[in-house]
Amino acid sequence: MKFFKPTLVAVALIAVTGCQEKAAEEVVAAPVLESEVQKQAYGLGASIGMYMQRNLEEHDKLGLSLDKTLIVKGFMDSMDGKSVIEKEEIQALLMNLDKTMKEKQQAKITADAEASLAEGTKYLEENAKKEGVQVTESGIQYVVIEAGEGEKPAETDTVKVHYTGTFLNGDKFDSSYDRNEPAVFPLNRVIKGWTEGVQLMPVGSKYKFTIPSDLAYGPGGNPPSIPGNSVLEFEIELLEIQKAEPAPEVGDQPVDK
Repeated sequence: MKFFKPTLVAVALIAVTGCQEKAAEEVVAAPVLESEVQKQAYGLGASIGMYMQRNLEEHDKLGLSLDKTLIVKGFMDSMDGKSVIEKEEIQALLMNLDKTMKEKQQAKITADAEASLAEGTKYLEENAKKEGVQVTESGIQYVVIEAGEGEKPAETDTVKVHYTGTFLNGDKFDSSYDRNEPAVFPLNRVIKGWTEGVQLMPVGSKYKFTIPSDLAYGPGGNPPSIPGNSVLEFEIELLEIQKAEPAPEVGDQPVDK
């Protein structure tokens, strides 16, 4: 790690570049924001402050809280050339902070994935017993919400669908309905649970799928939105099939003369 790498602390130092020590009453006074330049300056500071706050919140979640008072004190002392810690030691401290954060993040990811696996296994066992739930050989569970009468797609087809994806607790992580635009994709270019499941659907139908994690994003998940080992639920409406173009026969190709 280089000393001026834009880590949380380095970015924070930028925020106070050019700052002068002020009396307490001046610091707490409402800022004067009359000109565009004044607003830009305040906006820059506010933007960096919001960035810092988000990062400090992540530290807090991982049990690595940092004292804001000491952060501000370090800013001001450094700007006045009065830092009580030498540059080389600061570099080492920041490297250790970065290493600790990564270790804690990885530990949390591992713990969350283990918990998700246990939760998903239990949910699948209980859900399979519910009325109307059908289970494929691979383990996909589905319920027919609306039965269509159209053609069923093949794995090589491109389909147009509307869908909503949720976690087992009901929280939504994706929805074409929210974007007000159907999704179009080759059926063999998505997660295995979709490739297999949508082939069961006639055009015009709507199914609810519960997809085991090994047929979704597996142990690695799909960061940052989907944790590892997540069992996912999708309500999918098959709107249209776009057939793959057949490969031309040799005899059908034009011959140069």
